Amino acid sequence: MHIVSGRWQLGLILSLTTVFLWGLLPIALKGILLQMDAVTVTWYRFAVAAIFLLFYMVVRRRVPNLKVLKGITLILILVAILGLCANYVFYLFGVDTITPSSAQVMIQTAPMFMLLGGLIIFKESFNKWQWLGFICFVIGLILFFNMRFSEIMENLDGAYTVGLFWMLLAAITWAGYALAQKQLLNTYSSNQIMFIIYISSVFILMPWSEPSQVLPLDTLGWGLLIFCCLNTIVAYGSFAEALAHWEASRVSAILALTPLVTILSMKVVAHFYPDYLPSEPLNALSIVGSIMVVLGSATTALAGKRKSKIVKQSPSPQI
Repeated sequence: MHIVSGRWQLGLILSLTTVFLWGLLPIALKGILLQMDAVTVTWYRFAVAAIFLLFYMVVRRRVPNLKVLKGITLILILVAILGLCANYVFYLFGVDTITPSSAQVMIQTAPMFMLLGGLIIFKESFNKWQWLGFICFVIGLILFFNMRFSEIMENLDGAYTVGLFWMLLAAITWAGYALAQKQLLNTYSSNQIMFIIYISSVFILMPWSEPSQVLPLDTLGWGLLIFCCLNTIVAYGSFAEALAHWEASRVSAILALTPLVTILSMKVVAHFYPDYLPSEPLNALSIVGSIMVVLGSATTALAGKRKSKIVKQSPSPQI
């Protein structure tokens, strides 16, 4: 049975690190996608992260023991690998056709799906405050996209609508990864789990990637690609480690702040570099909606029982 360390201060710092990096990520990805395709960018992110973690674990003598990959542990690692690999690719497909702010607000359904997964898989129940938070979250999504209603409804196969669909798939696959990763902490450390996912994803994506796309990159392209690769290492490493020190509900609540970081960052980028990316069209309802998404997600996560059944009912073979 996996039990968090209780070092909530460290869990908070790690969660905020993830929030900041994830908030900037779609802005950088939007730029690099002008010069590279989504699968190749994802392949490079996984490859760099895998190399970095391999070096780290060799030095620390913490290379994962693959002999324990059997039974429920093998199933969980496969779910985590396929979930995160698909999440990365689907997320980029979405970012390629919608704005970074829209992408980050839509991907906030991911931690919500993670909580709903606890209801289905671990037979948890929502209390009235959690249902209130969920309703607030849904209303917030509707309000945020109020200026896009006509575009979405009148053109269901349009680029923007398809982009939102990709983001929804990315959120679902991320939730699957997160639920599996939480249980795998009973067998491996967070870094070991991420290494197995990264190196496996490198081989999965290899047939569809074109590494030579980096050759014609300009200075900005190289800078964006390097940032995205380092973002992969630090952000997901921080997230995985945060789950080891803090309850999943608390981590999910902090992650809900990510859209606000993206929206504010987009405004800053649009002001100083207006030719880089177009600014997200926002009105008063959109701003209110983004805040409601954050509050709804945080409320739903924090209003649950302190000792989540996701932890208590771990399916780890070590029980």
